[in-house]
Amino acid sequence: MGARETIRTAVRDVIPPPGLTRALAVQAMVYAIGSGLFHAGSAVFFTRALGLSAAQVGLGLSISAGVSLLGTVPLGGLTDRYGPQRVWVCGLVLDAALFASYPFVGSFAGFLAVVVALGTVDAATGVARQVYSINALPPAERVTGLAYQRSLLNVGFGLGAVISGVVLAVDTIAAYRGMVWFIATVVLVTALFVRRLPRLPHVARATEPMGRLAVLRDRPFLAVSLLSGLLTAHGVLYLTVLPLWIITHTDAPKTVIAGLVLLNTILIVLLQVRASRGADTASGAARASRRGGLLVAVFCLVLPISGATRGVLTIVVLVAAAMLLILAELIQSAGAWGLTATLPPNDQRGAYVGALRLGEQVQYLIAPAGLTALGVSTGGWGWYPTAAIFVLVGLAIVPVVAWAERTPRLGGTAPEQTMTLVP
Repeated sequence: MGARETIRTAVRDVIPPPGLTRALAVQAMVYAIGSGLFHAGSAVFFTRALGLSAAQVGLGLSISAGVSLLGTVPLGGLTDRYGPQRVWVCGLVLDAALFASYPFVGSFAGFLAVVVALGTVDAATGVARQVYSINALPPAERVTGLAYQRSLLNVGFGLGAVISGVVLAVDTIAAYRGMVWFIATVVLVTALFVRRLPRLPHVARATEPMGRLAVLRDRPFLAVSLLSGLLTAHGVLYLTVLPLWIITHTDAPKTVIAGLVLLNTILIVLLQVRASRGADTASGAARASRRGGLLVAVFCLVLPISGATRGVLTIVVLVAAAMLLILAELIQSAGAWGLTATLPPNDQRGAYVGALRLGEQVQYLIAPAGLTALGVSTGGWGWYPTAAIFVLVGLAIVPVVAWAERTPRLGGTAPEQTMTLVP
């Protein structure tokens, strides 16, 4: 019976319960098939099918990230004005059209236009998706619902990566064009799926609605955004810095990198829902964020050991470090969702969720170069100040969240309410 109960629990932690939670998780998986395919094959598509140089691709993606950063807060306000489902659907339709246009790009200017437009649209749809999930689910189920979405999101990423392997093996211009048209179709199917989700009733706005950038005056909330955003650098550590460290400072075979990526995907699918428990209040989410930051710090202390070991012991150390970072990712992600679900006011949730994502966007701008310089370029000693940074951020986020809880949100006059879905 013990084994059976363990299996049942494991299944419950992967397969969402029937209803809206499952519907939202399934749409996330479908969308991620296209995302996983594009992330795995985009670099080759840009250079082979569009004829761009690596420098042009990097510049275009950097400009797109900058535009997305600037647009996160004002675009989040669109969700408050027009409703999350409408913004979500319109954004997905635009996404599909932009992906479908990629094969017709004939210059760097055309590529830049498409990639910047995609970054802008993604900034709006990302906020709308989260706001819809939070508004549609009861407060006690919000963090768990987002955890189920992330779990199945990784299933979709895996499927997309498998498809990309086929495209890369064929390696023809026609195959790459077919790839982006397939992605456009997947995104359009997702839009139809989202369109069929239950409609949410209108949320009463504040008596005096805020301006589009007024949320930037909420200093406690912005402090939470910055600290929580910095903690999401575990993704950069795992996907960028760790592989570079393995290649340049250890004797481990390069195939270990692929194995660690696979390990990450599997454990997130299996454990994300379980790791989200206890993060459904602001204080619980803050504590989860703190634990995530401290685990990243421990990772930073363990990983350098692999630079001084040889053979099987190196792989053992790398796996141990990777497990610490995966656990940090699982717990910190749940903490971030808890903050997203509890701190923004009901009637200005779009603007505030956009502001909360601002910290993550800032991290994307500074973490890849900064963490690579500290962790890899220094030869190893830079891991120790990196660990200290994550300890400080992790310890700071609990009192800062408490400060934000004590401070009334700007324009947030409408009380929290349980939504009644409209079929």
